[in-house]
Amino acid sequence: MLPKTLIRGFDKGRLRNLLVLFFLVLAVPTTFLIWQAYGQLKWEAFHQYRGDAEALTQRIDARLNGMIKTADARSFADYTFLVVSGDPSANFVQRSPLSAYPVTADLPGVLGYFQVNSNGEFSSPVLPPEGAQAGSLGISETEYRNRLQLAQELQAVLADNRLVQSRSASSVRRDIATVADAPSTLAEEEKESDALGGLITSSTDKDAKETYSQQIFDQLNQPRQRTGYASDGHDLASIDEKVSGLKLDAELQKKSEALERDAPAESRLDEVSAFVQGRSKRKEQSALPESVAAIGGERIANVAGPTDLRINTFESEIDPFEFSLLDSGHFVLFRKVWRDGERYIQGLLVDQEPMIREVVGDGFTGTALADMTNLIIAYQDDVIHTFTGPDSLSYPNVADELDGTLLYRSRLAAPLNSLEVIFSIKRLPPGPGASVLGWVTLVLAIVFVGGFLALYRMGLSQINLARQQQDFVAAVSHELKSPLTSIRMYGEMLKEGWADEDKRQAYYEFIHDESERLSRLISNVLQLARITRNEPHFDMRPTKVAELMSKTESKISNQIERAGFELRISRDEKADCAAINIDEDCFAQMIINLVDNAIKFSRNVENKIIEISSQPSGDNRILFSVRDHGPGIAKDQMKKIFQLFYRSESELTRETVGTGIGLAIVHQLAVAMDGNVDMVNAEPGAEFRIRFPVAKQEQ
Repeated sequence: MLPKTLIRGFDKGRLRNLLVLFFLVLAVPTTFLIWQAYGQLKWEAFHQYRGDAEALTQRIDARLNGMIKTADARSFADYTFLVVSGDPSANFVQRSPLSAYPVTADLPGVLGYFQVNSNGEFSSPVLPPEGAQAGSLGISETEYRNRLQLAQELQAVLADNRLVQSRSASSVRRDIATVADAPSTLAEEEKESDALGGLITSSTDKDAKETYSQQIFDQLNQPRQRTGYASDGHDLASIDEKVSGLKLDAELQKKSEALERDAPAESRLDEVSAFVQGRSKRKEQSALPESVAAIGGERIANVAGPTDLRINTFESEIDPFEFSLLDSGHFVLFRKVWRDGERYIQGLLVDQEPMIREVVGDGFTGTALADMTNLIIAYQDDVIHTFTGPDSLSYPNVADELDGTLLYRSRLAAPLNSLEVIFSIKRLPPGPGASVLGWVTLVLAIVFVGGFLALYRMGLSQINLARQQQDFVAAVSHELKSPLTSIRMYGEMLKEGWADEDKRQAYYEFIHDESERLSRLISNVLQLARITRNEPHFDMRPTKVAELMSKTESKISNQIERAGFELRISRDEKADCAAINIDEDCFAQMIINLVDNAIKFSRNVENKIIEISSQPSGDNRILFSVRDHGPGIAKDQMKKIFQLFYRSESELTRETVGTGIGLAIVHQLAVAMDGNVDMVNAEPGAEFRIRFPVAKQEQ
């Protein structure tokens, strides 16, 4: 119950505003605390997945550098077709491990290996040395053509990127001529050249004599505006996005890095660290056969064995591998080798997409990160690949596809340090406590909303009750003042002898009626006071229904007749024989209140009849009813008429007298004596029904 001083003078709007302010005072700090808790859960989830992204990057880095380490361990001689095995003095020659066809490599996407001398001349270990007969080396004509086609494709890619000299037409024909043991005629050579379908890149003799410099390899890793086409034919100018142009929110990532700087640093994977720390120039002793033009017989046909060749032994100085992305979209791994004062370039050409997909994509799509992040692979600030989900590899079309919160960003270890791995969050899953916090938030929201509605309804009911009490005081004052004024006026007239004998009797009756009216009003007010204080006193005893009906009739008959109404009593014999546990005075008060209510609301009708009946009810109860023939009660008010102080009419415009407590007392007395009361429209009129259970001794 709200204090009366608080609700005094309040209306619905003021009450609502007060409660809204009250709940805002509670809800704002509570919402802030919940928001802070959600933020902490988000941060914990971010840190967890950032650790997963870092671990995945380290695994990718370790795998790639392990593959590069294997390639870096290759000797200078491995980039030729034949190598000397074992002690050079034994003249034991065999095929190079890089001469295998199809090309085998630990690194996915390797197209082939190549070597470029200081004059820009291209060679590949898949082709036998110039002058050797392929048949003598155990290579079939078909295989040689395939090897030749592969070498020409490698040379074409390098030539398109200005890394080697273009091959002349005469050198192409010489390569074709090595397929058979006997030389081909010129017409046959030209015919075979056409049969290759344009895969051989030819040039004029003038093009072959152009000046060439290996410095182009030194410029590969310099920042530049790349043009050309990606390995799958996409125009790089139309698909590339700059990493610096992506709208990646790095606030959480910076916070995570700051915490890591304050914490003890964790070492990277041992195999990566060892490889990176060990990357430096190295010297090696190599041996190569001087010439294989005269080699023949079964020794070379069997690929390996001792020969009569002169073996050249030399020392070479080998640089670590370097990595670059060509304008054509291919990756190239290359190293610089010094031999006898000349510099050679040795390396391997890699198809970009298979390498990224198998090494990076397969590892990414198999983790939970694929469902919540975009993985961006960048080269020198250019986005070259993106992974947006399981089995998804695509080039970005617009930068918005990659926008989000930066989860983790790192460059790979040398020589792949021009490649950058970027994880951006597209959907951050909630932390492990988010569900609990969500339920707590829901419960608090329900409590706040429910509390607001409950207090609002309680406050509104208190406001209505206060107003009804004010109306009750005004009504009681009016109800007391009117009969008292009449009694005083008629009393003075009788005292002064102003009325003759005929009028005196009428005045006496009027004074009697007004006195009874006052008595009923005072009785209702006293009964209301006892009920309000929870101090009702009942003299409950079994009473025959016939006796109750007779006593009630004697008490209300004069009241009904003086009001100008006709009383009709209907009694059932079976009901008359039954007894109920009842307080006779309270029962009489209930019937009197109902009759008084019927008289007030049907005073102006033509059919002035009030019907009172008693009859058995199907649930072993006795039903008492009071019916009038007035206008009845509207359906929207039928549930309200038993509320305390409720009146269907406005206090300013109402035409009937009363205080609004009569029906409420009827309802409360009926409930207190184990009965119930309801009302139905009888058309015409209203019928009030009271039910009481039959006393046990009469059952």
